[in-house]
Order: sequence, then C-alpha cells, then structure tokens
Amino acid sequence: MVEARHLRYALALADHRHFGRAAASLGIAQPPLSQQIAALERELGARLFDRTARGVFPTAAGEAFLARARRALAEMSAAVSDTGRAARGETGRLRLGFIGSALLELLPSLLGRFIRERPDVRLGLHEMSTCQSATALLDGELDISIGRGAPRGAGAEDLVSVTVGRDHLVAVVGAAHPLAGQPAVGVEQLRGQHLIVAPDDEEPVVAGWLDALLGDGAGAAAAPGGGVTDARDVHTIIGLASCGVGVGLGPACMRVAARPGTWVCEVRPRVELPDLVMSFHAQDRSPVLAAFLDTARELCPGVNERLERLGRR
Repeated sequence: MVEARHLRYALALADHRHFGRAAASLGIAQPPLSQQIAALERELGARLFDRTARGVFPTAAGEAFLARARRALAEMSAAVSDTGRAARGETGRLRLGFIGSALLELLPSLLGRFIRERPDVRLGLHEMSTCQSATALLDGELDISIGRGAPRGAGAEDLVSVTVGRDHLVAVVGAAHPLAGQPAVGVEQLRGQHLIVAPDDEEPVVAGWLDALLGDGAGAAAAPGGGVTDARDVHTIIGLASCGVGVGLGPACMRVAARPGTWVCEVRPRVELPDLVMSFHAQDRSPVLAAFLDTARELCPGVNERLERLGRR
C-alpha cells in the first residue's frame, strides 16, 4: 500500500537526486530509504528512478508519479490546515440577526474585531426587529440574535441569553424646539407633544411606558395636541425630530447618531429599557459561534462572568 511517507521519500529523492542527501534531508539512514523506494517501485510495478553514476533521475513513470505525489501531499497539508482553522473558528459561517440600535455602540467594535481576526468566516448579517430575530433563531435560521430582552415562546428554554448592553430612554428634538437646550425633560413636559417612537417590536417598553405615563388609557395620542409617529429605527427618529415633527424617544445610545441641529436630553423619571441581549442555542457547539462569544467576552463588560454562570466556558 502506498502511504504518505512513500510520497515524501520519492519527492526528496527527486529533489536531491542522491540517496545519501535525500536520506539526510528526511532524517533517516540511507539503507531504509533505498529499501522503501524499491518497495514502492514493486508496489507500483514500475521503475521510478534511474540509478546512474551521475546521480538518481526520475524515469517517465517517475515523473508522472511525482507530479501526482506533489499534488496529493499539498492536498493533505491543506486538509490538515483547513481542519485546524475550522476547529479554531477561523472558517465557517455565522448568521446574526440584530436590531438597528445595536449598530450604534455594540456591533461596531464587536463585529469589527471579529472580522479583523477571522476574515474568512462567512457572515450572514440581518437587521431585524427583536421579535423577528427571536423567531428566526428559534426556527434555526440564525445562529445568534441580538435584541431587546430574551426570546420567549416555544423553544426559548433551549436558548442561552446573556446581557451585552443596557440602556435607558432619552428624548431628541430639533434645535428650534422649545425643549432644545434642556438637560432633561419631565413627563409633564412630554404631555401633548407629538412623539416619534420605534415600533413596539423594536423598543417594546416604550409603548407601555407611553400608555402608563403619558396617556389616559387610550395611549399618548389621546393627549391634547399630541400624536404618535412610528419610526423604523433610531435614525428615522432623529431625522424626523430634526425636521421639527416632534419629540423623538429612543435609547440613549442614539446620541452617537445625533446630527447637527438636534438636541438630546434625559427623560425624568429615568426609564430603563430592556437589556440588549445576545441569544443562541445552548447545544450549538460551533467553533465559529465559540469564537464570536470569545470576542464578546473580551469587549462586553460582564459577559464572560455571565456566560460562565450559564455553563459556557
């Protein structure tokens, strides 16, 4: 049977054209090399090398064999390398669903580091609402979801969910708005204002907060002179506020995206938003997922401790 060592022996002999020098390069004695080459020729039923006074030279059969041998050893080496890279999470695929506001503070550093360190991982990135990404994760269409709060529903007990960020509610207005310049705005000041908010499935706590504190049981739209405009994401909230449409309400991280001509102020009393949560299947032992989690451990305060408490070392 032809083995990988036979290929290496034949290639070394072809390169050095001398049994002694080839044996030295392989770290073996000359007699075993001569014996192995002779055994290989008997196995193949063809003479691979001409032994002459000037040296050892491949025959036509030997040249054909050596060409294949080089490719075979190269493929074996690549297989070993690819196996190691895959086991270290340097190749493969990662499907990530995330809410838009995660792009303001969390994902630029997290994804940036991951991509720099593992450029050959195929990333499937999908901006989704919290509800959509949770459903996609439970259905096996995502490997990780990042949204407000942990996924709920059938199958959620099979997920691991860990907090990767916390945030609270702030207000944003255009520079010409009466609230511009104030460090904070109270609930009473928001009554009657036209409010710009993300849909319930994007920032689910906001709708409930509006009903409880600003409305009269019918929601904020019932307040005199008020009304609510649903915005797709924080960029739309900021954009509409800058146009003078009303007061935008969103996570404090949207300060990062605030544009000239807008003013961001705190909301009093302080309203905590649901934690920004990263979720994945507990039984998923993919090296790529493990590598992504390692990056999160390094960049997100407290994530390492939370994962260890959940049994993910």
